[in-house]
Amino acid sequence: VQLQASGGGLVQAGGSLRLSCAASGRAFGSYVMGWFRQAPGKEREFVARITRHGDYTYYADSVKGRFTISIDNAKNTVYLQMNSLKAEDTAVYFCAAAWLTTAVVASQYDYWGQGTLVTVSS
Repeated sequence: VQLQASGGGLVQAGGSLRLSCAASGRAFGSYVMGWFRQAPGKEREFVARITRHGDYTYYADSVKGRFTISIDNAKNTVYLQMNSLKAEDTAVYFCAAAWLTTAVVASQYDYWGQGTLVTVSS
């Protein structure tokens, strides 16, 4: 599975961005897809995950109610809609794929895309 994240950029606090993660390769249908982020000097943290068919989602408390993860199976693409952005959301965002349907830590994810930088100015 190859993952390609995009959509990062500079946005003012309170604004919105949508990240995309395009997946290719066989067995994509067997994976749970997740988003993580890593701020400078901090560990990579879980943001959200979605099952392959989009029927179950799970969010970190810090983004619940502001971020929405979704999946378009026809395009093999996972999205992260980020609303009401805060300065503390500034980080490099990564998409990842896991076999474990309850995966919430980075070590549980098997494949990673390159990161895309999100900068929120206050």
